[in-house]
Amino acid sequence: MRALAAGSLRTVWPRLMAHFPEPVETRFGPAGLLRERISAGEPCDLFASASLDHPQTLLTAGKARRVLPFASNSLCLTVRSDRVREGEAWHALLDRDDLRIATSTPVADPSGDYAQLLFDRMGDAGERVRRRARALVGGHDSAPVPQGKMAAEWIIHSGQAEIFIGYASYAPALRQREGLTVLTLPESVNPQAVYASAVITRQGQRLADFLRSDTSQAILREAGFGAYPGGEPPG
Repeated sequence: MRALAAGSLRTVWPRLMAHFPEPVETRFGPAGLLRERISAGEPCDLFASASLDHPQTLLTAGKARRVLPFASNSLCLTVRSDRVREGEAWHALLDRDDLRIATSTPVADPSGDYAQLLFDRMGDAGERVRRRARALVGGHDSAPVPQGKMAAEWIIHSGQAEIFIGYASYAPALRQREGLTVLTLPESVNPQAVYASAVITRQGQRLADFLRSDTSQAILREAGFGAYPGGEPPG
């Protein structure tokens, strides 16, 4: 079986596949770019996307049999610790002109799309942030994140920006990295990222069903992901 999966699943995927009874060859990448590859004819049995939109596009085009949500995520801010003032709130950090802001690339990488939605929900302040934010990862021409590094860690430690807006599932690991401070975002502005499978073949249906199983849901929850819409968290 062959799967294409969103890069944000890379760390948890081996733990999931250890409980799946069939061998799965998996390639990871930004979900928007993976969807383009499938649309262009690249074969796979299942596409695990960090956005519901890309599997739905394949379904509408007749290139997928079903679309099944299996997890959720949200956003957080990762900031260079020595640039954070005592008691400074997340929105004050984003509004500081002396701090460079980085995101993933919209359209190509759903994390970038969710960052744009965050800006929408911030109103006028979000428009100021949007104008300053730079899409540095996840695009066709973006430099690859070094192996073993998280995007936020690499962007900040390499001096490309002082703030990175990315998935909250990375927050526990990022908090273990020296020199980084992670701030949560309030639910009122924080988009819900819906992860969904596009079932391409009958074989892929077995993997899609497994991702919604109690076993998989427990592993995903432990890795920082939430329940999918309509799904109940295990436990």
